[in-house]
Amino acid sequence: MKALLRGTSRAALAVALLTLGGCAKENLNPSAGTPAPVASTAANATVVNGVMMQGFYWDVPTSTPAGTWWQNLGSKATELSQAGITAVWLPPAYKGSGAQDVGYGVYDRYDLGEFNQKGTVATRYGTLAQLQGCITALHGQGVQVYEDMVMNHLTSADAQEQFNVGGTNYNVYTSFYYPGRGNTYSSYKWHYYNFNATQQAPNNGWYQWNAYDFQPYANGDAYDNLLGSEIRYADVNQRNETISWGNWMTTKLSLDGYRLDATKHMLTSFVNQWLDAVKGTSGRFAVSEAWFRNLSDLNNYAASTGGRTSLFDVPLHYTFQNMSSGNGGWDMRGLQFAGFTEANGPLSVSFVDNHDTDQTGGALFSPVVNLKMLAYAYILTREKGYPCVFYRDFYEYGLGTQIKKLTAVRKANAYGASYEYTSVDDADYYAYSRAGDATHKGLMLVLNDGGGARTKGITSPFKNATLTDKTGNYGGTITTDGNGYGNFPVQARSWSVWVPN
Repeated sequence: MKALLRGTSRAALAVALLTLGGCAKENLNPSAGTPAPVASTAANATVVNGVMMQGFYWDVPTSTPAGTWWQNLGSKATELSQAGITAVWLPPAYKGSGAQDVGYGVYDRYDLGEFNQKGTVATRYGTLAQLQGCITALHGQGVQVYEDMVMNHLTSADAQEQFNVGGTNYNVYTSFYYPGRGNTYSSYKWHYYNFNATQQAPNNGWYQWNAYDFQPYANGDAYDNLLGSEIRYADVNQRNETISWGNWMTTKLSLDGYRLDATKHMLTSFVNQWLDAVKGTSGRFAVSEAWFRNLSDLNNYAASTGGRTSLFDVPLHYTFQNMSSGNGGWDMRGLQFAGFTEANGPLSVSFVDNHDTDQTGGALFSPVVNLKMLAYAYILTREKGYPCVFYRDFYEYGLGTQIKKLTAVRKANAYGASYEYTSVDDADYYAYSRAGDATHKGLMLVLNDGGGARTKGITSPFKNATLTDKTGNYGGTITTDGNGYGNFPVQARSWSVWVPN
């Protein structure tokens, strides 16, 4: 028996790891391969100039004016479609540890609010019928649906099990037999040997009996034991069962894509196998949460997954947070060619905030508080990346009206070659253009985090043109000469998108 310390990034605390048995670990470091980013058209089956919305946040209310959360989302289908949202990412739809579980404490992946388990039939978000009604409403408005697939762990087992190591007996909660569901949909039951280790009360210590699936990598930022009972994907039985579940979910909910949770904590070869078997060449979309702040680590992970999945642009989020924290004192030239979006646009999902960065007290709490609309203007007009809008920003933080203006500009004008004005930008002023194409007129984005209005002369792609700021933030029009040169203004701490009339 050997006591070790290991950080749990999601829980933001160090817990004791009680190692039972051998410590040898298979060397399956996914960052050991070719570091060059890999793109794949199969990973990006999205609408042209589409915009995803994360359709929830941490601890959404269990009751809304429209009913449950599923009913709330379904009631907004028409508005979302008209606002230019082409896909919605749903929260984990299956039974967690109880009625209040937000879904990441997975108990039964086959219970979508249908069985009386853990003291409730409904999940936090509603019943199976309400979930299917939500998806039908979204599909009816042409909005795609992505489900949050949590495959790293299970929690809240039905019973304890005893195992013996070195003559000592240990009792852990690792028996999942689902008394409320029985064998409906799946007869697979889980026992301690289906896991590598488990995190148990009262001190959240780790009990380990199998070698972890992979060695830590990215300076220890990626590791196996994250939460609950850690599924052993070095075993073919768990791989096959989780693939079967993924295919069942796809059919049951008519899914258009997936968001894969915490993939840097799972055996990468299994993630690749799952994507090949479930997503395959279907045209469905997949994006993975591999929370690497370091761009090189994210590029390495893209290489290790062979372009099978898009990745959230975590480095870009922290760039926006730096801009927010600077609150006018940050150098806006830091937006030039920024993040994974610039490094590997075809595989990037750009975002400003999400449920984790917005969760007060959470391990990843890092909200973009100031100048947030500058960040949205950046991702929604950019040539590269698939932008994701956060539900809470749109509906609860008062940004919906301005985001709608930007999604309209994206749909109408965000086409053609892009250009970074490195010789024009300064500490406060940032400019970026899209040249347009045969049927779309393009745009000029100007951002300003400074305390006073700014104007700069720029040679734009638009010759002899009259332009209007489609955000409404700057009134009147501007004109360019035969070379495309014109003066492009922007208000203090504001954003403008100048579009040829």
